[in-house]
Amino acid sequence: MRTVIIYIAAAIAEIAGCFAFWFWYREGKPLLWLLPGMLSLALFGWLLALSPAEYAGRAYAVYGGIYIATTLGWLWAVEGIRPDRWDIIGATVSLVGAAIILLAPRA
Repeated sequence: MRTVIIYIAAAIAEIAGCFAFWFWYREGKPLLWLLPGMLSLALFGWLLALSPAEYAGRAYAVYGGIYIATTLGWLWAVEGIRPDRWDIIGATVSLVGAAIILLAPRA
């Protein structure tokens, strides 16, 4: 469970950091929006490094599946857009893939 919490926290930090850059560039927000964005992205990197995965590539692969699902939560909670059934199906597929990679029995 701790591993899933680390990945979800990393996803939220990455999404928040990228969202700050999005708002600065796409929405014309002040340059100061970049400071919390950079801090959030640094937090993302640190959190992802806490993953218990043996190899960075596997950590990133598992994270990718969780990231997809978390972004849809962000879409709904922050942007006010409810994910549709295709979003949910896609997120489910990505989470199944992440679980296979994370939980696979390896020697």
